[in-house]
Amino acid sequence: MKKILIIFGTRPEAIKMAPLIKELENHKDKFYTEVCVTGQHKEMLSQVLDIFKITPDYDLSIMSHGQDLYDITEKIIQGMKGVLNSSKPDLVLVHGDTTTTFTASLAAFYQKIKIGHIEAGLRTDNKFSPWPEEANRRLTSVLADYHFSPTNSNKDNLLKENIQDEYVYVTGNTVIDALNIIVKRFDIDQIFQQDITKSIKKNGFSNIDKKYILVTGHRRESIGQGFIDICSALKTIAERNPMVDIVYPVHLNPNIKSTVVNILSNIPNIFLINPLQYEEFILLMQKSYMVLTDSGGIQEEAPGLGKPVLVMRDTTERSEAVDAGTVKLVGTNALTIVKEVQELLDNSELYVSMSNAINPYGAGDSSKQIRKILETLPL
Repeated sequence: MKKILIIFGTRPEAIKMAPLIKELENHKDKFYTEVCVTGQHKEMLSQVLDIFKITPDYDLSIMSHGQDLYDITEKIIQGMKGVLNSSKPDLVLVHGDTTTTFTASLAAFYQKIKIGHIEAGLRTDNKFSPWPEEANRRLTSVLADYHFSPTNSNKDNLLKENIQDEYVYVTGNTVIDALNIIVKRFDIDQIFQQDITKSIKKNGFSNIDKKYILVTGHRRESIGQGFIDICSALKTIAERNPMVDIVYPVHLNPNIKSTVVNILSNIPNIFLINPLQYEEFILLMQKSYMVLTDSGGIQEEAPGLGKPVLVMRDTTERSEAVDAGTVKLVGTNALTIVKEVQELLDNSELYVSMSNAINPYGAGDSSKQIRKILETLPL
């Protein structure tokens, strides 16, 4: 039996690792699975754990007010020393591009424990965009023994970096697995969907059956002028399209929230609401007209629901989504954002084209593929 320790610390990681955890737990004859959370995003992380009924075996609880990347890195690497000594896994699995991902990988490397990297090989080729995520991914790739890439282009990125082909596996993205689990529940449980709708209304948005644009924004590199420009664009869009609502679950980071509230409060068709639980956000995204975001995961999820995505970044590590036509980069320039949103509102042919483009991130069986690969690995 192989002992697997799965480590994550943020809500996006939890969402994408949850289906894999459940898949491994369904094969207890082959795997003994433990879960370690660092608590990098404490409140939002616990919501996902509750949804997927995951109880961590280890919780570093590193979250503290005003912490920076130095603090996060130090706390995780010190905390992981004790966890790894206690767990003694055959393999550590990490996900994506967070500080948890890189630091946990480094801790495992120090103890010569094999590392598997889920969602490996995404690249922008600019180490400061997104920051610090691009560097975290690259550093994790250097340390990892096995690389599970969502797409062939992600695999190609790794091969260019001299990672051997035999250690890279193309599996699709586990985020589609998680998305399908929630959407399926909406389809078969109308009471559940109604409860989630009521919860969204309590959060401050009651027009879920109206035409609306869903907005998210949280990137560190956009704090300051970037968010000022984004909010200016949203204000213009709202004023030009009074019959279209804009729904913005505002990130808790005070450097973001203060800018958003200062510019976008008291506009009748802009709804600034608190961050949503995962199933609430999925329903809101499913019923939206389009999505305006700087998130990586949403570039994968929204196309799975047939929603056009405009990405408020200058670079993306998900270039295959751009190539497929499911997303479009618009940056943070206010004039560009307004132009591209207005075109999707006015041009039905463009809207249909983006809505019907094929999502390049798999069919929702990534966790099963990874599990089967793990069965064959010589751990």
